[in-house]
Amino acid sequence: MQIAIVDDNPVNVTLLKVLARQLPDTETVEFLDARQGLDWCLQNDPDLLIVDYMMPELDGMAFIEAFRAAPGKTLTPILMITASSDTDVKFQALEKGANDLLTKPVDRAEFLARTRNMLVLRRNQKELADRASWLAQEVAKATAAIVARERETVLKLARAAEYRDPETGAHLLRMAHYSQLIARELGWSKADQELILDAAPMHDIGKVGTPDHILLKPGRLDPEEMTIMREHAAIGFEILDGSTSPFLQMAAVIALTHHEKFDGSGYPKGLAGGAIPLVGRIVAVADVFDALTSERPYKKAWEVDRAVDFLKENSGSHFDPVCIKAFLDHMNEVLAIKARFQDDLVTSGEEPA
Repeated sequence: MQIAIVDDNPVNVTLLKVLARQLPDTETVEFLDARQGLDWCLQNDPDLLIVDYMMPELDGMAFIEAFRAAPGKTLTPILMITASSDTDVKFQALEKGANDLLTKPVDRAEFLARTRNMLVLRRNQKELADRASWLAQEVAKATAAIVARERETVLKLARAAEYRDPETGAHLLRMAHYSQLIARELGWSKADQELILDAAPMHDIGKVGTPDHILLKPGRLDPEEMTIMREHAAIGFEILDGSTSPFLQMAAVIALTHHEKFDGSGYPKGLAGGAIPLVGRIVAVADVFDALTSERPYKKAWEVDRAVDFLKENSGSHFDPVCIKAFLDHMNEVLAIKARFQDDLVTSGEEPA
């Protein structure tokens, strides 16, 4: 245990040091200059602070007040040494943050008893803090394990939908990373960026409820078939809705709203502008861009420049202009994501670099 002693009188410092070192498992650091002592105490974490009351420039009251005002210094035990027997001085010291007081001349037995008790208090504080830290770490581990299992389950569900859909696993990874990029540029926190990265692949989970003859039809859908196809947004929401998990809550919103259009002509609810949740507006850009630039059984992949022109032309109608700008302003990163998650690598199970 480390004891800091601050007193402008060398004789007093020597006496207090000799007494303090009679306590087991302790070491002392001494200061004759109160300001130097305060600077050290603010930069370090003593287990006990012994400070004199009457000192030039910075007396004990001001010392304690400045120390207690610093972050993380509210629990450190403080013992004030004073030659004054004035009750008002004692009350003022306690109000400033002293835990105990001793009157000069210091009695050896009383000093050892009081400092021993204060160090026991400090040791208990540390053990409690260590225990709390350990518990927090264990809770974090358990929570992380639960979240990992939760995400694994939902991702397996997404993969199940993927087997019924001509979209590839690489598409899910690309559009998820595009979504994260846009969220980052819109100022989202890192935690929320991670959420959208994990939740975006759930956007078409509702296609598990779409009949094969419609989902896998190579040609254009007729109006009746298109109506059935569009039900996948609501189906996906119903699958994911009702969870207490922020991850699944975001995934549910994405599933329901990523086909809405900025001008209100989308589905399933015909929402427009800011009425469309931002996650839906973000994923709409990421999903359409990757769909356009990816090959499907029923179409060839568009060139990137053509897809970019499509996004620009439909900014303000299909897409949120703010999301479009965030996406197009970082095309170098977009192209890096596109190159990283290639269909053949993901399909073969190879981990992209």
